Amino acid sequence: MNALDLLKHDHDKMKELLNQLEQVKEDNPDERESLFALVRRDLTVHEIIEEEILYPAFQEQAKLKEIVLEGYEEHHFADIVVEEIDGVPPEDETWGAKLTVLKENVEHHIEEEEARMFKTARELFSEEELNQLGERLAARKKQVENKSADDLQETRDAA
Repeated sequence: MNALDLLKHDHDKMKELLNQLEQVKEDNPDERESLFALVRRDLTVHEIIEEEILYPAFQEQAKLKEIVLEGYEEHHFADIVVEEIDGVPPEDETWGAKLTVLKENVEHHIEEEEARMFKTARELFSEEELNQLGERLAARKKQVENKSADDLQETRDAA
């Protein structure tokens, strides 16, 4: 599978999860916690594969270096907001505001990647190279998806 197609699929899934989570009200903390756990897990897996495989490959290209560096920082900011959300009870009135900030940040990140990074990558990399990257991303994704939440966070912290 092409790396960009794999990541676009992840992006679409994340946007859908965030939209679903945004609709869950304060009076349903169990559903908030459950959906947030999925968002956190999928976001962590996605960040790991991008930071271990995609970004290093893309950063070697001068035309992609700046957007890759921005990507790392956007991941870092998302991680901070995720930790803040995790530290607030889901029925707390600030929980929804924090989720909105996370959603806006993730959506901005997705737009930047798809509009700028992916477009430039298509110009710089052959279809074969993107397919090889996609295979590596898919294999690593499968590895990290099978980890427990704690092990996944340790992997993320080590990246």
